[in-house]
Amino acid sequence: QVRLVESGGGSVQAGGSLRLSCAASTYTYSINYMAWFRQAPGKEREGVAVISTAGGDTYYADSVKGRFTIAHDNAKNTVYLQMNSLKPEDTAMYICAADWRPRFRSDSDVLAPTYTYWGQGTQVTVSS
Repeated sequence: QVRLVESGGGSVQAGGSLRLSCAASTYTYSINYMAWFRQAPGKEREGVAVISTAGGDTYYADSVKGRFTIAHDNAKNTVYLQMNSLKPEDTAMYICAADWRPRFRSDSDVLAPTYTYWGQGTQVTVSS
């Protein structure tokens, strides 16, 4: 009952920028958290950035702090990820996720891949 559609991926050179968008459509549930995860070949899925749609609190993986910014538009149920100063190690499939849970117990829980709803992903490739 929740559909997540990502857009904005592409190929850029190191140091470049991309802006990802994820639009959520729901007919039954309220979404309290929206998040971006990423998964590179041979690696586990990892949380990149999360935002609470209720309070606006944000959470970031250490590897992207200071470079990535997550924002949301509650009226449109849309989350954005502005990615600056991209590095080759940022190359991955970026996947949008959403959850209706009212809270998480810790930052590590927020960034864990336990969300209820998932998009198909959008590829980000950063060349050196």
